[in-house]
Formats: sequence, C-alpha cells, structure tokens
Amino acid sequence: MAQQNQPENTPETIQPQDPNAISIELSEEIAEGEYANLAMIAHSNSEFVIDFIRLMPGLPKAKVKSRIILTPEHAKRLVAALNENIERFEQANGTIKEQPTDGPLYPMGFGGKMGEA
Repeated sequence: MAQQNQPENTPETIQPQDPNAISIELSEEIAEGEYANLAMIAHSNSEFVIDFIRLMPGLPKAKVKSRIILTPEHAKRLVAALNENIERFEQANGTIKEQPTDGPLYPMGFGGKMGEA
C-alpha cells in the first residue's frame, strides 16, 4: 500500500487546536526572573504603574528591578488572578502568614535589628 506524502510541519500547515489560543514566547533572560521584595504602585486615570523593587537590609538605596504598566482593566484582572492563585496555594500549602500591621511595614522583616557577627 502506497503511503501518501504528508506536508511537513511548517507554520503555514499547523492548525492550532483552539482558534483563540495565543503563542507566548519566553526568552531565557526573562525566564530567569528578577527577585523583588517590595512593590510600589502609582496610577493615573489611564494606567497603573507597578515598580518591583529589591530592598536589601542595611542599605539606604533600593533598586527598581522591573516596571510594569497596565490599563485599569488589566490591573483589576491581575488582582483577580492573584487572588485566585493565592487561594489555590493556600489550599495546597496552608495559610500564608502576614506581618503584624502595628508599626512600620518593612518587607520580609527588614528594618529590625541588624545581625552581628
């Protein structure tokens, strides 16, 4: 029985299963991520700006590691997605403990006594 020639898998011949699916590219550099332990949020009538910052103990200066600018609608969607994922995380791993809110709020316990060697 003769076998029919199948077209090669080229971008023109591959049909996505979901017509609404999007292809997302993640570069190696972005995939590594950036550590941040503080976020500062500002907004105007047309956008939200979130600066992700790395604050190191004992240093008076902190660096913005990434800035994300969102429309108000996308900011609201981000909040909903974060809430949903936090609920899933806590169901699997237990409640996330938060710092007490009496007194200054420092990320990750920063701002307390400095360690001594």
